Amino acid sequence: MESGSSSTGDAGLDQAVSRWLRSDKNPKTVSMVQDLVRDGAVEALKKCFSSRMEFGTAGLRAAMGPGTSCMNDLTIIQTTQGFCCYLEESFADFKDRGVVIGYDARAHPPSGGSSKRFASLAAAVFVSRGVPVHLFSDITPTPFVPFAVLHLGLCAGIMVTASHNPKQDNGYKVYWRNGAQIVSPHDEGISKAIEENLEPWPESWSAEEALKSLLLNDPYQDVHTQYFKAIQNHCHHRDINKRSEVKIVHTSVHGVGHTFVQSAFKAFDLKPPYAVEEQKDPDPEFPTVKYPNPEEGEGVLTLSFALAEKEGAGVVLANDPDADRLAVAEKQESGRWRVFTGNELGALLGWWMFRCWKEQNSDDAAAVKNLYMLSSTVSSKILRAIALKEGFHYEETLTGFKWMGNRARDLLDQGKTVLFAFEEAIGYMCSPSVLDKDGVSAAAIAGEMISYLAMKSSTLSQQVTSIYEEYGYHISKNSYFICHDQQVIRSLFERLRSYGGRGNSYPTECGRFSISAVRDLTTGYDSNQPGNKAVLPTSSSSQMITFTFSNGGVATMRTSGTEPKIKYYTELCAAPGNSDVTHLKKELDDLVDAIVENFFEPEKNKLQPKPE
Repeated sequence: MESGSSSTGDAGLDQAVSRWLRSDKNPKTVSMVQDLVRDGAVEALKKCFSSRMEFGTAGLRAAMGPGTSCMNDLTIIQTTQGFCCYLEESFADFKDRGVVIGYDARAHPPSGGSSKRFASLAAAVFVSRGVPVHLFSDITPTPFVPFAVLHLGLCAGIMVTASHNPKQDNGYKVYWRNGAQIVSPHDEGISKAIEENLEPWPESWSAEEALKSLLLNDPYQDVHTQYFKAIQNHCHHRDINKRSEVKIVHTSVHGVGHTFVQSAFKAFDLKPPYAVEEQKDPDPEFPTVKYPNPEEGEGVLTLSFALAEKEGAGVVLANDPDADRLAVAEKQESGRWRVFTGNELGALLGWWMFRCWKEQNSDDAAAVKNLYMLSSTVSSKILRAIALKEGFHYEETLTGFKWMGNRARDLLDQGKTVLFAFEEAIGYMCSPSVLDKDGVSAAAIAGEMISYLAMKSSTLSQQVTSIYEEYGYHISKNSYFICHDQQVIRSLFERLRSYGGRGNSYPTECGRFSISAVRDLTTGYDSNQPGNKAVLPTSSSSQMITFTFSNGGVATMRTSGTEPKIKYYTELCAAPGNSDVTHLKKELDDLVDAIVENFFEPEKNKLQPKPE
C-alpha cells in the first residue's frame, strides 16, 4: 500500500489499490479510494477493484465512480489509449483521417466524472499521438457520431453516453470507419490493446492543453447542417406538413433531444412540437422520472400526457436521453392513451417508408428487387410479412443495431437500397446516412406520417390495424425479470439445454404448447438447419435460446448485455384474414404464462418481475 495508508488484509486488493493511487490524478476519485481504505470498507473496495470493465462490442457501460470496474478519468484514459493503439495498427492513414468524439449531458459530481470530461480526456489521448480529433463543442444525440464518421470520412467515432441507463451510469460507445458499431473481432483486439496500455501516457491527462491543439476541430455546425440536409431526403409530403393542424407533444426526458427534434420538424416544414417544459433541458439527475427510459411506458410519459391534454394534442413523441430511440403514444377515442410497442411502431414506420418509396419509384417495377428491410431476431416478423406480399427483401440479424448497421453497410456496398431497419426496443433506422438507430430522424418521419394520416382522417391506431389486416396479425408480448446472480442465470439456461435431466436435450413442450424447433445462439444449435448448425453468428458469452411453437408462436429468452435482466420476447403470427384478435391475444397470454412458469420458474430462482 501507499505510505500512510493501511492494509485491507487482502494482498491482491492492496496491490490493485496502490497501483490505482499511483496512476489516478483526479483528486475526487483518489480521495474516495483513500476514504474507503481508511474506513476498512473492504467489500466496497472489492466492488471497485475486483474486476476491470469488460470492453465488448457495445464498448463500455458501468457506474461512474473510482476503481477499475467503474467509469472514471483513469479508465477512460486507459480505454482510449488501447483504442488509439488498435486504430494505429488498423489504419495506415489514421493520422490523416482521425476520429470524432461526441457526448451527452451525464454527470456524477461525487467522482468528478461527466460525459464532457470523459470526451475531453479521450481527445487528449488521441492528440498526444498526433491524431486529428473532431470533438463536438456541445452535447449531441448519439446518431450524430456515426453520421460524422461517414460524412467526414473518419477511421472511428466515440460517443460518451449511457443512453437510458440509471443516472449514475455512463458508457463509451465505439463506431468503426464504416459508420456502424464495432463487431467481433474488433472488440477482442481493442480489449487486448487496453490491457497492454494501462499506464497513462505523459500527456493523456492534459485535457486543457489538448483543447488548444491545432489537431482539434469542432464539427458541430457542419454536422448539424449536413445531418438535417440529409434527413430531408425522407421528407415526401412537404405540402401536407405545411398545412397540417396536427398537434404533437415531444419530450426529451431530461436528455439531449429537444433542440434537435425541433430542428428536424423545421427541416420537414412541420409545426414545432410542444415541448414538456420540465423535461426539455438536459439534467443528469433525471428528476421527474424513476427511469429515464421511454420503453418503460406510461410512467415516463405522465408529464407529456398532461401537456397534451392542456394543449389539445393527440400524439406524444418521446426520445430517450441520448435521442437514439423513439416512443410514440396516441390518445384514443375513449380518452385513454395508447403507448405503441416497439413492434407496432416498427410496423407503422416500415409500412410508411415502403409506401413513400413506392410512390417515388412507381415507374420502375424491377427496383423493388433491390430493396431491403432488416430487423433483429427478437423483433416482430411483420416486415417479413410485408416483404413477402410486396416483393422486397427482408433479413433478420442478431439482436442489436451493431448487427443491422454492419449488414446494412454490406448491402449498401453491393449497390442495394436499405430502406428501413428496426428493433423492438424502440430503435429505428430510417436513413442510410446513420447506420444505427436514430430517434431524431424517426421523430420527424413519424411527424410526417401522422400529418398524412390526419389528412386522410385516419390515426396511427387505425393504421396499425389496417397493416395487420392486410399482412396478418403479429401480436407480441415482451418483458423481463431482474436477476443479479450470474450463477442463477447460468443454471436457468443450462436446465433448458439438458431438459428432464438429459444432457444436450431441449424441451419438446411447454405446458400445453408443443415445441416444433429450437435455436440456441449461445451454443450454435438450430434444429431447423442442416446438421443442426445455426446460421446466425453465435456467442458463448451471452445466453439466447429461441423456441418455435406448433401454434405459430415464437419465444426468445436472452440475457441483456448492459443490464441485470433476463428478457423474453414472444410473438404469435397469424395469416392474413385471421382477424380474431381476442383469441390470438388469449393464446399468446397463455403461452407466456406457460413459459414463465415452466422455463423461468421465478419463485424457485428468486427472479424479480419487471416493476410496474
